[in-house]
Amino acid sequence: QVQLVESGGGLVQPGGSLRLSCAYSGFSLDYYAIGWFRQAPGKEREGVSCIKSSDGDTYYADSVKGRFTISRDNAKNTVYLQMNSLKPEDTAVYFCAASSSVSLLFRLSVSPDEYDSWGQGTQVTVSS
Repeated sequence: QVQLVESGGGLVQPGGSLRLSCAYSGFSLDYYAIGWFRQAPGKEREGVSCIKSSDGDTYYADSVKGRFTISRDNAKNTVYLQMNSLKPEDTAVYFCAASSSVSLLFRLSVSPDEYDSWGQGTQVTVSS
């Protein structure tokens, strides 16, 4: 059974940092893609970042490029999202998700429709 559990959210001042963790079980990153998404109140869920299992290549949305970093620790079955220089517009519930799509082993995608397993989310609030 695929499970994903996010943690590490909280309240941070603008310019601050947070590191989100996504502990996964029931699958191997050798065969699944994994990504981070966020959803702000009244807005659609948007893709933030993803990592391609075949070669570790990464993708970042333009809004977070240069500030966020996705990484994985296969030994700990955990994927991280390091978020620096946080802005109020980064405020959202952050989700990690996994995709069993074979095609995502070889290409990058943060389309929510291509991901079939989701965590419960963790709230990130950036405010002074």
